[in-house]
Amino acid sequence: MAPHPAVQAIIDFTAGAAGGTACVLSGQPFDTAKVKMQTFPSMYRSFVHCFASIYRQVGLRGLYKGTTPALIANISENAVLFLSYGLCQDAVRLMSRMDKGAELSDIQMASAGSLASIFSAMALCPTELVKCRMQAMHEMEASGKVTSGQRSTVWSVVKTVLRTNGPLGFYQGLTSTVVREMPGYFCFFGAYELCRSTFATHMGTDKDGIGILPLMFSGGFGGACLWLVIYPIDSVKSRIQVHSLAGRQEGFRKTFLGIVRTEGFPALYSGLTPTMIRTFPANGALFLAYEFTRKSLMEAAGA
Repeated sequence: MAPHPAVQAIIDFTAGAAGGTACVLSGQPFDTAKVKMQTFPSMYRSFVHCFASIYRQVGLRGLYKGTTPALIANISENAVLFLSYGLCQDAVRLMSRMDKGAELSDIQMASAGSLASIFSAMALCPTELVKCRMQAMHEMEASGKVTSGQRSTVWSVVKTVLRTNGPLGFYQGLTSTVVREMPGYFCFFGAYELCRSTFATHMGTDKDGIGILPLMFSGGFGGACLWLVIYPIDSVKSRIQVHSLAGRQEGFRKTFLGIVRTEGFPALYSGLTPTMIRTFPANGALFLAYEFTRKSLMEAAGA
């Protein structure tokens, strides 16, 4: 018996929040290296050099810079994403004239995930802006784009945004975020569901019975497909959010063309290595926490 729609929404929201927490705690150091390499690619020869530089400058804690906003960002993004994912599955069934609760194909699940990403982008953009600025503050000071000695805490960054740009300042990079999320999450959920279906077929079971390691691999595979597709867009988004600290930043198109013209197309892929290393443990942990929490709550609700 399916739970009440309100109960189902709470379950999806809670499971998504649990997944977001697991994702950040397992992958934050690699995310810090990614943001630094995206926004200042000329400063680092490789992700190993980036890691070594961070450790030399500020110690191990530097790898976890921005963890608080990252947790807020991922918890809010994934809570809204998976809440919307469930609702968008119903929307896809409605558009496909299917019965409520009917099983969707992998492509239909991917389409539901793409639609859900529009809502999660609204929750993600403000917190990700704060996270990226905290992660790249050292490089902004070293390059002379901002005066040195600025405090880099969540509250100091929030106050700076409000003072210089007002509440709408938190949505710098929103266009890039939406452009990134829609195709990215189509690939993310599509690859995840396809991988689970493949495991289920070969193991002679259903998707829920494939076990922990296949589930985590499916999550990591979905994450890898997402980042390979959207990485250049994410690089532009990070530039806009970080460099806008030094003044008005150009929009997505001008920033993209400016990077390609002055630094070359490879600059859009700076930081891809730590991102791909991070994606399997981080997204594997995300889906493991999500599926385990959702299953436990569904059982508690008598579904």
